[in-house]
Amino acid sequence: MDNRPLGVFDSGLGGLTCIEPLLQALPNERILYFGDTARTPYGSKSPETIQAFSLQIADHLVAQGAKVLVIACNTISSTAIPVLRERYRDIPIIGIIQPAASEIARCCSANHSIGIIGTKVTIQSRAYEEAITEKNPDLKIHAKACPAFVPLIEEGIIENEIMDLTVHHYLDDFIRYHEIDTLALGCTHYPLILENLIKAYPQLQIIDPSRTLAEAVKETLEQRDMLAEEPGGPNVFGASDLSENFVNLIHRIIKNRDFKITLRKF
Repeated sequence: MDNRPLGVFDSGLGGLTCIEPLLQALPNERILYFGDTARTPYGSKSPETIQAFSLQIADHLVAQGAKVLVIACNTISSTAIPVLRERYRDIPIIGIIQPAASEIARCCSANHSIGIIGTKVTIQSRAYEEAITEKNPDLKIHAKACPAFVPLIEEGIIENEIMDLTVHHYLDDFIRYHEIDTLALGCTHYPLILENLIKAYPQLQIIDPSRTLAEAVKETLEQRDMLAEEPGGPNVFGASDLSENFVNLIHRIIKNRDFKITLRKF
């Protein structure tokens, strides 16, 4: 048993969409979250910059006692896991892409046309395609970068005609040309526009990787005998800039649970 907190991090507020699945799957665990809201978005930055920022955040979380590092960010998962594992060889590091790829490979067949949407860095890395086809080479996979989604979401421009127009701008031709029937959200910000996507494309099966990430974290803790024995103190949500949207989303997700919000600048 291990009552230290789970270290969870993202480039901004998108990783907060993974918190509810984690708390549902692991009700005794305490969350230590960090969103790099002052330097978001990561999706247009170089891999070297993303790796440097990720190491800073990981150092901060480990110094606060994190027992695992959960990467609730597809961009970081596609670029920084090797350097993180090199620095923290004794700490489990769980990215979001591999569990999602395993689920897609398991539940889809050659009859499906699968679309992956994400940031420029995630799509250019081909991390999803490689992880999925390694497990199921028969699948047809198509990827599309949607770089404007994250800045709009971070600004709270969601239930808005601007977001709806942006969705159609990126995805209408992509979905029609490739005859997409299954769409995987390759960015943890994107569940925040799930209603926009459903409204635009009600026929699609949409896969949210936050659930499979929570299952992977639970499996890792069980295998290593690292589950918390009993609920600990409050969940802690840190950010490099405490934007109104970040704070409001925490209140919406956490509801009746005890939590603290902290500011940490780099």
